This record gives sequence, C-alpha cells and structure tokens, in this order.
Amino acid sequence: MNSNIQELVKGCKKRHRLAQKYLYQRFYGKMLGICMRYTSHREEATDVLNRAFLKVFQSISTYKNTGSFEGWLARIVFNTSIDYVRSRAKYREVMDFNIEKDQTIEAQIIEELYAKDLYTLIQSLPENTRAVFSLYVVDGYKHREIAEILNISTNTSKWHLANGKKILKQKIEKLGLKPAKQGIKIN
Repeated sequence: MNSNIQELVKGCKKRHRLAQKYLYQRFYGKMLGICMRYTSHREEATDVLNRAFLKVFQSISTYKNTGSFEGWLARIVFNTSIDYVRSRAKYREVMDFNIEKDQTIEAQIIEELYAKDLYTLIQSLPENTRAVFSLYVVDGYKHREIAEILNISTNTSKWHLANGKKILKQKIEKLGLKPAKQGIKIN
C-alpha cells in the first residue's frame, strides 16, 4: 500500500493482483471525478471507471515510464468516458437555433453557488448536453474538437452548449438566486 507509483506500475505489468488493487485504490477518487463529468449517476461513473481500469491493466505494458503515469491513466479514463457517451448518444440533427446566443450567469449567483451545487446542476443536464458542456466549459475543448470526439457536427455541439447554458440559467433562477447587475459569460 505504501509503494510508490513506479513499484505499483511494475507490479501491474507483472499482473500482480495486489499491485492492481493498490493502484486502483490510489487513483479511484481522482479518476472517478473525470467519469462523473460525463455520466448521470455515481454508479454509472463507477462502471465507466471500472471499464477504464480494465483497459489500463490490459494495456499497462504499453506504458513506457516516460511522462506522468497519472496523465497516461487520466487519458484512458477520459477516452473511456467519451466512448461511453458515444455509445449512448442519440444526438438531434435538427435543432432549434433560436436559443439565445450567450446565456450569462451573474457574478452574484456564482458567488452564492457552491462548487458542489454547480456540479449537481451540471449533472442534471441531459446526457448529450452535459457531455458537450463538460468538454467545452470544464475541459476547454473547441466545438470542432468536440464534434470530432463525439462524432457530431460542429453546429450540434454549439446547440448543446447553448441549450446547456439555457437550462442551467433556468435552474439557477428556480433556486431563487437574484441576478447581479454585472454578469459574466461562460465561454
């Protein structure tokens, strides 16, 4: 349990179950956070994370000990999460582009929302919209990149982002939070 990452990786390459267990335990929380951005429930995220770790243990021999192991692991977890979203996606091809271009979230509202509350609101977005919103806002991808990752059009990505912002704004207003005079945009 007190082994360093290199020792755990070496043990996992030899398929030692205890090394696999400790590696899983060491990174479970951090990697679950990645999965939670793209799933609706903790159980769903755990399932995706378990799939990712299976891939990790099956391909750990390809890790060359160059660069960050955590970065290599996070990339597999991210890709597994995106694969999961793709497998469940039923994106709309015809969309209502009359959605306001830039929904704003007011400064006071952001101050009043705790990160946990904002996270819960994002989790409540429809699955496809949540995926695009997370990729764009949280992970910093551009619409063109999101379109490639999710196998959708750039316009579909833009629609899901605008729809997500609209839904979040409505949910925030339902919480009874009053907008401040100065608003900030989520880009």
